[in-house]
Amino acid sequence: MALNLHFKQPALLATLAALTLSLAACGGPTTTTAESPAEGESPAATDRESPAESPTAADDGTGVSGQIALDGSSTVFPISEAVSEEFQRANSGVQVTVGTSGTGGGFEKFCNGETDISNASRPIEQDEIEACESKGIEFIELPVAFDALSVVVHPQNDWAQCLTTEELKRIWEPAAQGQITNWNQVRPDFPDVPLALYGPGTDSGTFDYFTDAISGEEGESRGDYTASEDDNVLVQGVAGDRGAIGYFGYAYYEQNQDRVKLVGIDDGDSANGEGCVTPSAETVLDNTYQPLARPLFIYVSTKAAERPEVKAFVEFYMDEANKQLIESTGYVPLSDPIYDKALARFQENKTGTVFEGGSAVGVSLEDLLEQE
Repeated sequence: MALNLHFKQPALLATLAALTLSLAACGGPTTTTAESPAEGESPAATDRESPAESPTAADDGTGVSGQIALDGSSTVFPISEAVSEEFQRANSGVQVTVGTSGTGGGFEKFCNGETDISNASRPIEQDEIEACESKGIEFIELPVAFDALSVVVHPQNDWAQCLTTEELKRIWEPAAQGQITNWNQVRPDFPDVPLALYGPGTDSGTFDYFTDAISGEEGESRGDYTASEDDNVLVQGVAGDRGAIGYFGYAYYEQNQDRVKLVGIDDGDSANGEGCVTPSAETVLDNTYQPLARPLFIYVSTKAAERPEVKAFVEFYMDEANKQLIESTGYVPLSDPIYDKALARFQENKTGTVFEGGSAVGVSLEDLLEQE
């Protein structure tokens, strides 16, 4: 089935023609997970030495050993954590740590040379590219999966079963701050119940993507909401307030279906299907869940990629055999040809980003492959 996510900025589609993507290796004992950040904060930088200076773990005879540091998106975290655990089962001489600073916080650490790989739920932005360049950090951009960004409400909410993108904008745009405070202001036939908003902090790629897709400009959001880079905090908030609404990656909804309720989205575009659509693997793959379907990425330091343990880990990560593993975390795997091309991109050391610091709201990877 063709996967066709369309850019809001058509000029980027031509740029995308440069993208080639990955595959291969074998893997996995226990992933060391960096402590999740406090609400609305990025976790403090870890006390351990920088990745290049870290002491090497004992080789277990599988051929690779050492330490690998990942950080960044809480959305990509479940995928990287699952892949890390599997990789370490076959490579017990390697210790992999996975932190959750948010996409922006992760890039900050990555461009400072503190991590080997950065998890991201949006492409790297121009200021982050410049920060990496200033520190001599080169990177390889690799897509790893697709996500369906999910809007959720309290289980007892029996009125907001479907919201239009215009209604979401009315709730979340900057002009709504202090003004749109009740559900009946969103739609007149909704009840007189106070709104309680929960969403990612500004370091989150999910925040960037959602604001771009819904408000029309990245970063444009009201500020009077409960923010956290830890999606579990958002789940807890929405689950505890009848008037709550929030958004985060689909995997966190799947893990908490008994605590929060999914909202269907109507983007008003008949080309994507009529009426309300809820997120799922099927609606991502058939292009009907718009505009909240998005690609997820890892960014690999080229210097780190010279180390055998990092090379082996990335090749394992991009192995199409891990599609079931990605599905088990609640995300949508890429097609086999895309994984193959992603592996080739890594092995050929193709650096930089095809997005040129721009938006990723809707990208047609099918069109991309045809243009290569």
